[in-house]
Amino acid sequence: HTSATVLIKGASGTGKELVAQAIHYNSPRKARQFVPINCGAIPKDLLESELFGHTRGAFTGAVADKRGLFAEANEGTLFLDEISELGQDVQGKLLRVLQEKEVRRVGDTRSEPVDIRIIAATNRNLEDDVRTGRFRQDLYYRLNVIPIVLPDLREHTEDIALLVDHFLKKYADEAGGIKRVSREAMAALVRHPWPGNVRELENAVERSGILCRGDEIGIEDLPPELRSPGSVSLSRA
Repeated sequence: HTSATVLIKGASGTGKELVAQAIHYNSPRKARQFVPINCGAIPKDLLESELFGHTRGAFTGAVADKRGLFAEANEGTLFLDEISELGQDVQGKLLRVLQEKEVRRVGDTRSEPVDIRIIAATNRNLEDDVRTGRFRQDLYYRLNVIPIVLPDLREHTEDIALLVDHFLKKYADEAGGIKRVSREAMAALVRHPWPGNVRELENAVERSGILCRGDEIGIEDLPPELRSPGSVSLSRA
């Protein structure tokens, strides 16, 4: 029940965006927008415009004014996934937003106030990036007010059965109804190292449920890399 900045750390596939959504929808801002952006999925020369917006004529191709995602998320939450992919110039502008609570569009001379909560996520070690100069130290401290570290799935295997049950229900329509998992198949799921984490588990359950011809998923229905203890997961290839 605060607007404090949160930094979620964890490997790919551990569910960082789901945690960010849970924070937002259990906060006083839940009636406002939750706006996610993957900072690594947008070309760096366009990212500044996406985040802050731009004015007409600010650069070649800017044929009209554009609202940025900070403006879209005003009074809500902006989720910055893969925050480590931000360039140094955008890092400086993000720091200003966090400090001054205002945004300036590309090509504009005026700043506009924003009331926004930032939740950031990374699968990198930002402390190492700070030491090497790749990530600004002052921005790191601004983001790391409330840190949340998500463990790899292999570190909490007691949750695998619960997750499998959830995914079986999620994909029941595709699989022709809710199915159960045999004891042998569940043992194989628990002993797998899951380098792709929860995302890899979800894919495996979806595939097994669809290909299973009966009501019970057996060891033979699992992806090949899960069927024996010595198998190498394709996710590590």
